[in-house]
Amino acid sequence: MAVLEHHADLPLRPDYTLDQPRHLYSAEDHAVWRDLFRRQAAILPGRACDEFLTGLAGLGVAADGIPDFERLSDILEKTTGWRIVAVPGLVPDDVFFGHMAARRFPVTWWIRNRARIDYIQEPDVFHDIYGHVPLLMNPVFADYMQAYGKGGLKAAKLGALHRLARLYWYTVEFGLIAQADGSLRIYGSGILSSKTESVFCLDSAAPNRIRFDLRRLMRTKYRIDTFQKSYFVIRSFDELFDATRPDFAPLYAGLAALPDFGAAGIAPDDAVLTRGTLDARAGGWEAETADV
Repeated sequence: MAVLEHHADLPLRPDYTLDQPRHLYSAEDHAVWRDLFRRQAAILPGRACDEFLTGLAGLGVAADGIPDFERLSDILEKTTGWRIVAVPGLVPDDVFFGHMAARRFPVTWWIRNRARIDYIQEPDVFHDIYGHVPLLMNPVFADYMQAYGKGGLKAAKLGALHRLARLYWYTVEFGLIAQADGSLRIYGSGILSSKTESVFCLDSAAPNRIRFDLRRLMRTKYRIDTFQKSYFVIRSFDELFDATRPDFAPLYAGLAALPDFGAAGIAPDDAVLTRGTLDARAGGWEAETADV
């Protein structure tokens, strides 16, 4: 976060975007990118979904340094109509949703420092570019993300942003997808940009792995300080998009009277693929705070 704090005077447009300040990246910033990229490239084949790996290759995102946003945007726009916009970090909800609804993906411009190379709570350029942007090359997922943006603008008016935040968390950030052979792969950006969770989410006996169900997911709290207690598994991006296509207003109204599930909970109607041991000794769960 030091880079952001040192350059808080960068000129912002009213929509919180700015020109990517490429001149501010140091040799060390590019070195951190290279190290993060190379270690993910070593472990994600066979773990990441094919759509992610195809998108990464199609964008030409490489290990040589922090990419030029304009170059990536030009490729994205020709493929799925999306562009990248540089932002200083987290932006207000209405701004974020507005960009998404217009097929603009907000990307944090700065990169973590080496002291925090293994974990950073707020998104940085590696998380956003490496974790999120490759799947925007997939037409179905690209449409899903735009629909999410439009849904966010509506949810804000209905007082249901916490429901929609859970959908984003358990799909876009920490989603798993089942392959035809029954094996699981990663599509969530929070996992794809994390070396340790890329292994934990598929190999550990600790977490639950549950079939995706929209209503169930929107009733499920999540953790921001540890690896996930539960992962939700889709069968395809078409399934995800189809499930979230209808108007959510009646869904929000119906859920308002129902209790929430904790991040580690198993519901009676869950299609459980793996019932986790929930063993904190598996690693990643040392901190214990309230579910969100």
